[in-house]
Amino acid sequence: MDGTQFLKGDILIVDDTPDNLRLLSTMLIEQGYEVRSVTNGSTALMGIQAQPPDLILLDINMPGMNGYEVCQRLKANSKTESIPVIFISALNEVFDKVKAFTVGGVDYITKPFQVEEVLVRVENQLIICRLQAQLLKALQQERQLNQQIEAMATLEERHRIARDIHDSLGHALVALNIQMETALTLWQINPEQAYEFLQEAKQLGSDALKAVRQSVSEIRSDPLQGQLLEKAIATLTQEFYRTTGIPPECQIDLSYPLSNQVNTVVYRIVQESLTNICKYASATRVQIQIQTTAEGLLLVIQDNGKGMSIDSSGYGFGLQGMRERTANVGGQLEITSEPGAGCRITARFSRLAV
Repeated sequence: MDGTQFLKGDILIVDDTPDNLRLLSTMLIEQGYEVRSVTNGSTALMGIQAQPPDLILLDINMPGMNGYEVCQRLKANSKTESIPVIFISALNEVFDKVKAFTVGGVDYITKPFQVEEVLVRVENQLIICRLQAQLLKALQQERQLNQQIEAMATLEERHRIARDIHDSLGHALVALNIQMETALTLWQINPEQAYEFLQEAKQLGSDALKAVRQSVSEIRSDPLQGQLLEKAIATLTQEFYRTTGIPPECQIDLSYPLSNQVNTVVYRIVQESLTNICKYASATRVQIQIQTTAEGLLLVIQDNGKGMSIDSSGYGFGLQGMRERTANVGGQLEITSEPGAGCRITARFSRLAV
């Protein structure tokens, strides 16, 4: 391998058959992976402790300590529990798939090896690891930004910028997490569909990282990016449907023009509401009504989720942000909810504000 070639990942192969080690090592090294090989479980555990790999290919039937036992020990150790393990088994061997996944395996490969299958299964698991690392990095950067925000001189400015960061990143990060969870759920029953979810999650992860880096510089920009409100709301609802499978029922009638300020507030309320529903509501139905009249504008967002207890001192940061935004343009916002009875958010803006 050319020394300048990019190493795609560090892989440890554990197999007591030298021919298998040579075959797997060769095919993976040719694809740009860094590969280590050992022939028994105890040696593998020592090597993993000293230098944790990105992925482990683990033979099940080995003398002394079998693959199940090795995997159980890895998952019982906080330092190694997150390392993905792909089991290796021959077609003529007894392979307990249920046990393999119960002890912590993420996939399996059968002998004789098919090069294309090995490479696809290895890369898919590494993609999942990279996405998880991206999500963690995004969350860490968001925390760092929030810490910087809290260090600013004025409390009002601090809260305003924190709210904008929350609005712009919350939905993307929730969507990314849902895509990854769906992919992991589908992995064994429909790998092709799971791979599609992973590709979408990868794009969402890239978008979230980009948003984190740009959030401070773009904090005062127009969130609609010059779009009409109807189109911007349609984009939010499409993304919500893509990540939750729930198609919001939308009734939008903007017969009267709105000011840019009210457009922004309406957009932010819908965005925050959908994010909260996605994260907390466990809803199966969502309704959005936006209607302008000669008297002003009415916005209603309602879901049939698990609801919550409402009191004057119990509003979360997102709901409090809705109230502040609405009040800043002279509107009124009402939140009606009870445990088990869904949630209804109603915002009214007078004609003067609109």
